[in-house]
Amino acid sequence: MTDNQALTLALNAHYAPEDVSNRILAAVRVAGLDPQQLSRDAAALFDEFHGGGRESTRTLARAVGLASGQRILDVGCGVGGPARTLCAEFGCEVTGVDLTHQFIVAAKLLSERVGMADAVTFLHGSALALPVPDGSFDWIWSQNMLMNIPDKLRFAQEMRRVLKPGGRCAIEAVVAGTGDIFYPCFWAAEPALSFVATPEELRATFTQAGLQEQAWVDTTALVLAQGKRRLAGLLQEVLASDAAPTPLGIGVLVPDRVLDKTRNALRNNEEGRTRTIQTVWLSP
Repeated sequence: MTDNQALTLALNAHYAPEDVSNRILAAVRVAGLDPQQLSRDAAALFDEFHGGGRESTRTLARAVGLASGQRILDVGCGVGGPARTLCAEFGCEVTGVDLTHQFIVAAKLLSERVGMADAVTFLHGSALALPVPDGSFDWIWSQNMLMNIPDKLRFAQEMRRVLKPGGRCAIEAVVAGTGDIFYPCFWAAEPALSFVATPEELRATFTQAGLQEQAWVDTTALVLAQGKRRLAGLLQEVLASDAAPTPLGIGVLVPDRVLDKTRNALRNNEEGRTRTIQTVWLSP
């Protein structure tokens, strides 16, 4: 088994230790909702489980000026929340790719249940060997998946390969600050699955791949605010009585040590051990 194959298996085990689709449907029922007719707003309580939630997706999309009809490849799409947001709210044609097979199955299921089965496309594949043709997208979109990529140069080269000339990459990621990171985190239960770059390393790598920096914004404050709301929601779930519906939240997709991961995410950002950035890069 190669190192890449071992990492793929480990990441699938980390993100999908159980049947993701059945877990989602069960959580929706427990919350008192009809899983056959789920709204996008209800799904957004868990389907955009990157640090800033759906508002972070909207903030980045507005900042970069996404236009109706543009073709977007969402790399590391998870269960498809951002892809559905970009399609429904910004009029984009979106294809999502993720390494975790169960996420792709769940992304298709959720799209069907919110009435968007034919609006978005989802593919199973690696960010280091994207299953799409050269020069076929206006934008690469990626939120909080770079921390699981050890070979960031190859990732950047793949982005440049699939972008049209003049296409751009909109990236949200956790970058290293000062001091050791506390684990478990949402992207890694232990350091062996974590490949968090410093801002300097990320900039140097993308530049080496021939991409040109257009914007770099620190969004840690937004992510901290979302993290505090998530923690409050999780604590509410823990304290809820048996008679009360269980609220939907990040725990739908994170069955293992979700409180520890949420608290560590807050502590890492509050203490400057990590930062969250949104950055845009141009492919000449």
